[in-house]
Amino acid sequence: MTTTTTSPALLLLPLLLLSAAAQLTSACPPAASQTAENNPRLQKAYVALQALKRRITDDPKNLTGGWCGPDVCRYFGVFCAAAPDDPCAVTVAGLDLNHGNLAGEFPDELGLLSDLAVLHLNSNRFCGTLPETLPKLSLLHELDVSNNRLSGGFPEHILCLPNVKYVDIRFNNFCGVVPPAIFDKKIDALFINDNHFDFELPENFGNSPASVIVLANIKLKGCIPSSIGRMGATLNELIVLNSGVRSCIPPEIGHLGELTVLDVSFNQLQGTLPESMAWMRSLEQLDVAHNELAGHIPEGICALPHLKNFTYSYNYFCGEPERCLELRRVDDRQNCIAGRPDQRPADQCLSFLHRPPVHCDAHGCFAPPGHY
Repeated sequence: MTTTTTSPALLLLPLLLLSAAAQLTSACPPAASQTAENNPRLQKAYVALQALKRRITDDPKNLTGGWCGPDVCRYFGVFCAAAPDDPCAVTVAGLDLNHGNLAGEFPDELGLLSDLAVLHLNSNRFCGTLPETLPKLSLLHELDVSNNRLSGGFPEHILCLPNVKYVDIRFNNFCGVVPPAIFDKKIDALFINDNHFDFELPENFGNSPASVIVLANIKLKGCIPSSIGRMGATLNELIVLNSGVRSCIPPEIGHLGELTVLDVSFNQLQGTLPESMAWMRSLEQLDVAHNELAGHIPEGICALPHLKNFTYSYNYFCGEPERCLELRRVDDRQNCIAGRPDQRPADQCLSFLHRPPVHCDAHGCFAPPGHY
């Protein structure tokens, strides 16, 4: 399943610009007259932006070519607004250099942009790590450094950002363990896919209040924790494709009543689809293809009122309700369903049926024989 996920975070830049205009009262100096020469906040921003410019080693679109002089609010990609604690002071509230193809590293001076609410630097060639001074951006709401060449361990400085709601670090070279604490933060959207992370989903995974979580194309060990059911009131999209998950699908997944997109394809899921998935009344797209699931497709899943796309190809299902074939898009290829075209050879199905049955414990993990 291919899903285009849009940011659920608030679109802050237009609001910030409106705020900048609204703060211009007769008691305040004109915004146009405030520069790094007469505004300490803009002076710090000037130091930070000049440091970033010096660390950029290739700027093929010349985005920072005009970053000269004290009027930083006129720099390309820099957005100014009224300071949150002083409506008469202009400050840098947003930096957006998306799709710039810029190469370089981040300087520690970025921490001087202490009023920054939006930092968008995706689709560039930045390498190294996020700066140690990142926690100084205490007002940061959106962090997007996706599609770069950043490396090292998970940038734990993100955990120290008190107001961040949108975190996008996908398509980089980060590696190692993702700290469980990230799932305790009040983040609305979390994209960590397409890195080299190697970790186990923690039990507190279900504490996350996020509406979108994408964990695709990384290495997950262990099981899908039963705590996933605690995300029922908030989670809208969950993408865990091609992440090496080896477990059952816990029945608690049925509590995700607000979920519209679920993609757990290209993993090593075994067992059956839980009957409880018939409770997922908002589900529109469901992809469980390329796993080792078996048994019958529960009719309640295909009866979900909003389900449009259901892909369960390349498993070992042996039965499907006629209702499933009435969906707008269904893919049941390469299973063991009698009478359906393009199924697995009979010897593959028989061999699978002769395997020892899979049993799962209360946590959704494979249970040793006699321990379920």
